[in-house]
Amino acid sequence: MFERLREDIQSVFHRDPAARNAFEVLTCYPGMHAIWIHRLSGALWGMGWKWLARLVSNFGRWLTGIEIHPGAKVGRRFFIDHGMGIVIGETAEIGDDVTLYQGVTLGGTSWNKGKRHPTLEDGVVVGAGAKVLGPFTVGAGAKVGSNAVVTKAVPAGATVVGIPGRIIIKSDDEQEAKRKAMAEKLGFDAYGVSEDMPDPVARAIGQLLDHLQAVDGRLEGMCGALKDLGSNYCAQDLPALREEDFAGVKDKGDSQVG
Repeated sequence: MFERLREDIQSVFHRDPAARNAFEVLTCYPGMHAIWIHRLSGALWGMGWKWLARLVSNFGRWLTGIEIHPGAKVGRRFFIDHGMGIVIGETAEIGDDVTLYQGVTLGGTSWNKGKRHPTLEDGVVVGAGAKVLGPFTVGAGAKVGSNAVVTKAVPAGATVVGIPGRIIIKSDDEQEAKRKAMAEKLGFDAYGVSEDMPDPVARAIGQLLDHLQAVDGRLEGMCGALKDLGSNYCAQDLPALREEDFAGVKDKGDSQVG
C-alpha cells in the first residue's frame, strides 16, 4: 500500500512541475484523492459490494469533481492533472503511466451490456476537454489533443486532433533523421518539422526537406557517374549556405512558435 502511495507521488513530480513536495501532493491534488478513493471502491466492487462501492465512488465525485466508476480498471502511476469534470465509465481500462487532464470523458456510445468504454494503453496522454467514446483501443504512447472527439481506434504513438478526431501518425525515426540532417545542412533549425507540431506548415516543410534529400542524393549519384567517365564537372564546390542568411527565417519562426 505505502509502496503504491510513494509511486503515485513520484508520478506527480515527473509530470507536474508545479508540485513542490510530497505533503502538498497528499493534501492538495484532487486527482490523487480520486485515484485512492477509486482503489477502495474498486476493491468493494470486486468483492460484490456493488451498492457500497457506488456510494464510495459517489463520495469521491462529490469531494474531487472526478467521477470514476468502481468497475473501471486503472493501472499504475495514473495521473489526473487538475481533474475537474473527468468521467470514466464502468468498462474503461487504463494502462500504466496514463495522464488525463480536466474535462476528459472516457464514455460509451451504446446502452448495451458488455464492453462499451475505451481502453487506454500504457503512456497515453489525453488533453483537456477531450472525449474518447466507444469500446476501442488507444494505443501505447498515443496523444489525444484538447477538445478532440475520438470514436475510432488510435494506433500506438499517434496523435489525434479535431472533431471528429483525425489521426496524425508520427514520421518514422529514419525519415525524421533524414529531415533533420537536411535541415542542418541548409543551416537553419527545422522547428517546423517537429513531431509535436502536426500542422499544415510543418507537413509542407517536411515534404520540401524530403524532396531536397532526394535531389541531393540524385546529384551525388550523377556526379559520381560523370567522374567515372573522366569529367571534372562536379569538381566545383557548391556555394556555401551561410547561417546568417537564415537568421531572419529562424527569428520569425521562433516568434511564431513562442
